[in-house]
Amino acid sequence: MTADAPHIPARRDPSARPGPVVDAVVIGRNEGGRLAACLASLKGQVRRLVYVDSGSTDGSQALARGAGAIVVGLDLSRPFTAARARNAGVLALVVEGAEPDYVQFVDGDCEVVPGWVARGLQGFRDHPGAVVICGRRRERHPETSVYNRLCDREWNTPVGEALACGGDALMRLRDFQSVRGFREDLIAGEEPELCQRLRRAGGHIWRIEAGMTLHDAAMTQVSQWWRRTKRAGYAFAEGAALHGRGPDRHWRRETARALFWGAILPLVVGLAGLIHPAFWLMALIWPLQMLRLAWAWRREGRLGAEAAIFTVLGKFPEALGVIGYLRDLARGRKRGLIEYK
Repeated sequence: MTADAPHIPARRDPSARPGPVVDAVVIGRNEGGRLAACLASLKGQVRRLVYVDSGSTDGSQALARGAGAIVVGLDLSRPFTAARARNAGVLALVVEGAEPDYVQFVDGDCEVVPGWVARGLQGFRDHPGAVVICGRRRERHPETSVYNRLCDREWNTPVGEALACGGDALMRLRDFQSVRGFREDLIAGEEPELCQRLRRAGGHIWRIEAGMTLHDAAMTQVSQWWRRTKRAGYAFAEGAALHGRGPDRHWRRETARALFWGAILPLVVGLAGLIHPAFWLMALIWPLQMLRLAWAWRREGRLGAEAAIFTVLGKFPEALGVIGYLRDLARGRKRGLIEYK
């Protein structure tokens, strides 16, 4: 959490209740029907709901109040970030009193799977050192577009101890408070950054084999995929700058790959092609890389040609995101949200 962000007070009475209590923080911006489904999916799974709205104009706040949620509208004078919204949600829970033992974070375009919270709590019992438990996030409509399918593959990470979680996760409140929550100035990648600090404090992140949420990326256009991938590159660079010197070299490899395949190599090929037309054959390195990845992944029984093509093509917007971060760093400015829908 940044220095100007409100401090989330520590829990006052951890022994006042016989069993673990879970509250939920939902964040959103103009999610409409997706938000209604999200809030409904949490009924009966958590005690209280907080909805944090980032400047919606579609009646989301009224919808959330009608669903019984505590509603927090972010101050429009400060830049929106998901990190800031989540911190505001936790603060609202604490201010209301009777703090929970755990907080379920959910993005407003997600629907929580029935029974997930109970399975998440069992995950904490099964892994006593855990500070975060997450499960399977899947796309609701992967058949709609290649971009939705790419998201579905992105969520399908290995079960077991993990380096990070995503935006949907069950967290122990006291551990979240001990590292002062999310860093609010990050426009993306705030969950892996938080998990870095939690792990360095001795905590463990676990992904269990259980359905957690259904996500609706609603990506049908290449421009949406481009903006989302560019945002990922920006997050890679910022995360590497913050924690890249740690033992796991946080996002340094991803940043370097983006710059090499999406910026340095195109520059080299372009300059060489100007020297002699034969050098334009060097551009075959990108389709050859696609073939290599597709072949390797198929042998491993995962992914395939579609994922390989977009993985390689994605290095171009990722590189632009990295360059954008470096430019902002040199200018001493902070970028606002890069939204894709």
